[in-house]
Amino acid sequence: MEKVIFITGASKGFGRVWTEAALERGDNVVATARNISALDDLVKKYGNSILTLPLDVTSRDSAFNAIQQAYSHFGRLDVVINNAGYGHFGATEEVSEEEARAQMDTNFFGTLWVTQAALPVMRKQKSGHIIQISSIGGVIALPVLGIYHASKFAVEAFSESLAAEVAELGIKITLVEPGGYETDWLGTSSKQSKPLEAYDQIKESFKKVMGSQSFDPKKTGPIMLKLIDEKNPPLRLLLGDVWPILNRVYEDRRKVWEDWQDLSISAS
Repeated sequence: MEKVIFITGASKGFGRVWTEAALERGDNVVATARNISALDDLVKKYGNSILTLPLDVTSRDSAFNAIQQAYSHFGRLDVVINNAGYGHFGATEEVSEEEARAQMDTNFFGTLWVTQAALPVMRKQKSGHIIQISSIGGVIALPVLGIYHASKFAVEAFSESLAAEVAELGIKITLVEPGGYETDWLGTSSKQSKPLEAYDQIKESFKKVMGSQSFDPKKTGPIMLKLIDEKNPPLRLLLGDVWPILNRVYEDRRKVWEDWQDLSISAS
């Protein structure tokens, strides 16, 4: 049976890829975005299989209203994909209060509000799958993206707690952690703080790291459909070959913990 899938940030990037993949195989999609006119071609092509809704995820009321509209329209809610978000570039000293709050409002609070809105529906159904789009940047942290990493680490933390809270209610939680893909994340979708000259050198090094991975987002379409269909989905799913950097970071972490183990234990 076709699924009802609610996707935030559906107008471009991963959201657009996953919206099209689901529609092509016959699922019903509630595609939300700030600018839903970008989805007009899909409405024309797929008709009643797609419901487009304007949604600013930073508004808790709007998130609850959108979920209720989706549920009223299709009669159930099988999957929620919290994809809306953006990257903010800036050294920690460069990030303003306004920029920090805006990043957290979208990436963290936006995900939280949509999740909270979906939970009562899924509890009533005794079924559902919430997929949080985190990032490799929700697992490890690089320079110049500190506030972005903070938002994704926060999503990882509350979602891990949530998974334990709803496990007996029939609700599944998955954190999807993509590596570097050729989406608009590095382009017009991103924001940057006013630069300070003191950080120019570290930014140049950072650019080399960011340019080392460039995966095709279209390849993730079938992967997401497979994840959606899993009866026992994983809590975490990495996307892309991110193992070299991931292994290096975790090896370094473990070494530091072990090197300082005696001092740590002395605090017991």
